[in-house]
Amino acid sequence: MGNAGNRLQGALIGCGFFAINQMHGWADIADVDIVAVCDHDAGRAKAMAERFAVARVYDDAAAMMRAETLDFVDIATTPPSHRALVELAAAHRIPAICQKPFAPRLDDARAMVAATQQAGTMLMVHENFRWQSAIRAAAAALQSGSIGRPFFGRVSFRSAFDVYAAQPYLATGERFIIEDLGIHALDVARYLFGDVSGVTARIARVNPAILGEDVATMMLDHASGVTSIVDCSYATRLAEEHFPQTLIEIDGADGTIRLDAGYRLTVTTPGGSRAEDVSPTLLPWAERPWHNIQESVLAIQRHWVDCLRADTQPETSGADNLKTLALVEAAYLSAAEGRPIDPDTL
Repeated sequence: MGNAGNRLQGALIGCGFFAINQMHGWADIADVDIVAVCDHDAGRAKAMAERFAVARVYDDAAAMMRAETLDFVDIATTPPSHRALVELAAAHRIPAICQKPFAPRLDDARAMVAATQQAGTMLMVHENFRWQSAIRAAAAALQSGSIGRPFFGRVSFRSAFDVYAAQPYLATGERFIIEDLGIHALDVARYLFGDVSGVTARIARVNPAILGEDVATMMLDHASGVTSIVDCSYATRLAEEHFPQTLIEIDGADGTIRLDAGYRLTVTTPGGSRAEDVSPTLLPWAERPWHNIQESVLAIQRHWVDCLRADTQPETSGADNLKTLALVEAAYLSAAEGRPIDPDTL
C-alpha cells in the first residue's frame, strides 16, 4: 500500500462474540484507527462503537464503504456472508481481512480470491493459531535444524471445555469440530510441515446434544515426507483442562520437539534436552485461559499492517488459505467415503 508515515483507517464489519478481541488488538496498534463499525444489529454495532470510541456506526456494509475512506476492512461475520462482503470490498478497491472459516465452500473461497486478485487488493484470512507465540517457538526450533530432518508430527487439541455456552450455534450445525477448530490445527500442520498430498480422516459425535462431530482424527501425508496426525476433541475430559492449548510433537532424524501442556517447549538432540517456558503474554485486556488466542489476534493484525505498508502478501493470504480450506473439505470427504483424499483434486 506504501503509505508509511500515515495512520491507517480501518472499519470492522461484524460485532459479535469474537470481534471484541479484534477491536482490542487494533487499539493496541499505534498507527491504526478504526473509524467505523458495522453490524446488521444496529444496537450491537452501537455498543461496540461506544466501548471503543468509534465515531461512526452502520448497519449496512455497502453504505459504509460508499461513505468512508478506508485503508482496510476487518470482516468478522459468519462464513455465509464472507463472499458477498469480500467481493464488495474488492469492488471498492479496499483490502480486506476475513475471519475464518474463509467460506462454507471452496468455490466461494476461490471466487473471493479471484475477485481480490482482479481488483489488485490484498486479502488475508484471520487464521491466527499459527501466530500463537508458543507455536511460533516450536516452529523456530524446527526451522533451526537442530533435530534434523523431520519425519513425524502431531498437532493435538483435546478438551471438554463448554464452548457451546458462549457460542450456542456451534451445537446446531451439521459440521462442527473440523470446520470450527480442526481448521486451525490443519493450518498449523501445513505451517510446520508444508503442503499436503493426502488426507485420511475419521470423525465421531460423542455428545448427543449436538448435531455435528465433536471428535476428529486426521492423518496427513505431506509433500516434504512428513506424516502428521491432527487430532481434535471437545469430548475429552482430562485431570487438568488444557483449553485452549494446542500441543505439538515433532520427531526428527536427530531429535524431537515437544510443546506440552503449560506452554513447556522441550527440544531433545544428541547433545541433551533443553526446556523453556514459552507462555503467551497476558495482555492488559486479555483473560485466562483465552490469552494465548488473544495474543495471536494482536500478532496477526500487526502482520497485516506490516504487509499493507510494505505491499507484501500476508502469510495467511486468501490464496494460501485455499490450501487449508481444501484440507477441511478433504477430511470430511475422507470420513464420509472411508478413503484417503488428495486435496488438490477438490
